[in-house]
Amino acid sequence: MFDTMTLTKVVGAFCGALLIFLLGGWAAELIYHTGGGHGDDHKQAYVIETGDDEGGEAAEDAGPSFEELFVAADAGKGERVYNKCKACHQLEEGANGAGPYLYGVVGREVASADGFGYSGSLKAVVDVWTPQELSAFLENPAGYAPGTTMGFAGVKDMEDRANLIAYLDQSDGDTYEIEMPAAAEEAAAEPAAEEAATEEAATEEAATEEAATEEAATEEAAAEAPAAEEAAAAGGFADMVAAADPADGKKAWRQCQACHKLEDGKNGVGPHLANIVDRPIASVEGFRYSSALQDLSDKAWTVDELNAWLEDPKAYAPGNKMSYRGLRKEEDRAALIAYMQSATE
Repeated sequence: MFDTMTLTKVVGAFCGALLIFLLGGWAAELIYHTGGGHGDDHKQAYVIETGDDEGGEAAEDAGPSFEELFVAADAGKGERVYNKCKACHQLEEGANGAGPYLYGVVGREVASADGFGYSGSLKAVVDVWTPQELSAFLENPAGYAPGTTMGFAGVKDMEDRANLIAYLDQSDGDTYEIEMPAAAEEAAAEPAAEEAATEEAATEEAATEEAATEEAATEEAAAEAPAAEEAAAAGGFADMVAAADPADGKKAWRQCQACHKLEDGKNGVGPHLANIVDRPIASVEGFRYSSALQDLSDKAWTVDELNAWLEDPKAYAPGNKMSYRGLRKEEDRAALIAYMQSATE
């Protein structure tokens, strides 16, 4: 038990400490207070400009748009993202699983896969699966179409979605032509305008020279025209390849690069395509071909054989393992072969 004197000392010490604390707070207020009231009119003494008031939305718009990412997408990377989907979906036409088949899904009408029972919530949102709508759906399926039976959490990274949709786009052999937003077109047009101005100056400088040689060139072209027409009639598809622009074929190559590489000796899902023209069929070392192609090993991949193969692989070699449906336009096939030749010369 404390005696009276001890208790008095404890209480006195507590009161003294409290007094010192109060005096310290009062002194600090006098030293550091900047003046002004504490109501609605009180202003902060110093404001650090962070740009948040004006730039919150601008920061989000600083990166490339989805359309730009889609145009530059890597279908090979998209195939890896597709690993998240293939437990429920297949790329073979008509082969429904837990989800509808995804063959030709880009540009396809919503809820139109034959034989699949949809929840109905998708039709209420959109009519056609454009790349942009697919991106919005894949980012957050439940948020995009409330009530959908798809339990997938979504692909949050926009570049991953662009790559995935580019991979799905090549499933039916037709490439979706996406419309670029006006802002992106204007940005791309600026350097093009500068380049055009430079080219115009160079063109004016060369105009006199061209005029001097134009007549001779016209006469020469007129003399060569019948011979060129005769060669085209004789050569057929081979001449189309020779006249094709490899730059046009690079776009068609995007449908191939998920499975093939143009580096010699580097096989992927399919054999490498370096120096493919005139190479014997089923001759790449280290790649295991299907018996359907092994049976054709006495033939070579001439441009005409490649043309027939690329148009319809299943019809060309029934039973082969390649799931690609084919490239329907002959000019696209010619440009693709020209690109593969130029890339491995």
